[in-house]
Amino acid sequence: MKKVGVIAKQHKPEAREIVDELRHWLIKKGFEPYFDEVTGDLLQEKSQIHPKFRIPSLVDMIIVLGGDGTLLGVARLMGEKEVPILGVNLGSLGFLTATTLEKMYPTLENIQRNEYVIDRRMMLTAQVYRQGERVADYNVLNDAVINKGALARIIDLDTYIDKQFVTSFKADGLIISTPTGSTAYCLSAGGPIVHPQIEAFIMTPICPHTLTNRPVVLPDTAVVEVILKSENEDVMLTLDGQVGFALRYRDVVRVTKARHQILLIQPSDRNYFEVLKTKLRWGER
Repeated sequence: MKKVGVIAKQHKPEAREIVDELRHWLIKKGFEPYFDEVTGDLLQEKSQIHPKFRIPSLVDMIIVLGGDGTLLGVARLMGEKEVPILGVNLGSLGFLTATTLEKMYPTLENIQRNEYVIDRRMMLTAQVYRQGERVADYNVLNDAVINKGALARIIDLDTYIDKQFVTSFKADGLIISTPTGSTAYCLSAGGPIVHPQIEAFIMTPICPHTLTNRPVVLPDTAVVEVILKSENEDVMLTLDGQVGFALRYRDVVRVTKARHQILLIQPSDRNYFEVLKTKLRWGER
């Protein structure tokens, strides 16, 4: 891996020093670093700065400096480019950005020696159809969420799986998440923890009016279609908690497994269940 993209969370106070130091280290070790425009603003010496959307097509791997939110944003940029991502945690949780700042350089040295583990993560494609025409198309790593606005009432969502009617949810919303996203909003709404290597996704209602509505784990071949049946309500489709699209009455949200995966470079000593215990205090009394 010769060409390395670097994308950092700009608002971290320590980011400027870290990015400059990383640039010098990469060049010294024979890598060619590329920076997006925001990260490039942190550099003392400006070079190889490109629009963020172009970075995946220019490099062999990407280093993400920040938290899980920064990595989720990069994941949605990838498109068909299955470029490995090394997430370095500068935040507090770091469920996806599993490498600590202290381990960044040893991990990069291992990568240079081809001693690393690739963790393939499933993504979802969420599309919106309005009167039969596709008006929005997104790829997400965590989840696609249909949720009401601050003042909206309970919303009605007719839900189909593989063209078969499932139920009409009366709820605050509906979460459709990947196994990666099962430890995010899905978990907060009472959904199960699903190991990220399982090829499936999860459908979880948010505060359903009927107590018998429970989360459902679906095969990755499933096609989920949700029709908004509530009129005159403020309803959004939210992607990875970062991008929103306003829905209208009778809009259809179609969710399927994405054609491409996200490749995460993981520390060789990383254990998923250890991460659960460390980050979520899983299993503690």
